[in-house]
Amino acid sequence: MLDRIILASKSKVRKEILDKNNVKSVVMPSNVDEDVVKLSLLKEKASPEIISKNLAEIKANKISLKKTNEIVLGADSVIDLNGELISKPKNREEAMTILKKLNGKSHHLISSVCISKNGSMVWNYTDKATLKMKNFSEDELKKYLSKISDQALYAYNVYQIEGEGKNLFESIIGDEDTIMGLPIKKIKKYLEIYDN
Repeated sequence: MLDRIILASKSKVRKEILDKNNVKSVVMPSNVDEDVVKLSLLKEKASPEIISKNLAEIKANKISLKKTNEIVLGADSVIDLNGELISKPKNREEAMTILKKLNGKSHHLISSVCISKNGSMVWNYTDKATLKMKNFSEDELKKYLSKISDQALYAYNVYQIEGEGKNLFESIIGDEDTIMGLPIKKIKKYLEIYDN
C-alpha cells in the first residue's frame, strides 16, 4: 500500500490539489535553479514542452536520490506564447511586461509532472491548455496587478485561474488542474496502477 508521496515543490496550490484528491504527500522542495536549466535548454533550441518536462524530471530526480524507495513527484508549468517561453516574473515590472505580451492573444500553458524513484524517472506526463486573454487597456492591467499579492504573483505567474485571473480570459480550453500546475487525474491513474 502506498502510504504517501513526496512533492518536490513548494507550490501551495499543488499541495492543495493533492490534499483535495486524497493523495497523502509531504513537501520537500527541490530548490533547483530553474533559470540555469531553462537557459541551457533554450540554447539547445528546446521547445517549451521539453523545458517543462525536463524541469519536472530534474526536480523529482534530485529529491528521489536522497529518499530511496520513495515515490517523488516533480512538476513544472510554463507559458508558451508562439514558441516564446514566458517564465514567472521576478518583479512587478516584469509582471506588467508579461501581461502586455499576453494581452488579446492566445497562448498555451504547459504543465509537466514526473514521478521518480531511486533517482530515476519512472513515469511522466505533459498536458497543455489554451487560453485567450481579453483585450485590456494599460490602466486595467495595472488595476488587475494591484489586486494580486506579491506571494501569489511570484508563485503562480501573472494569473491564478482559481482566483482573480479567471476574469482575464475570453476563452479557456483545457483541464483546470493542468492550468493550476498539476494534472491530477493522470497522476492518480498512475498511482492506482503502481499501487496494485
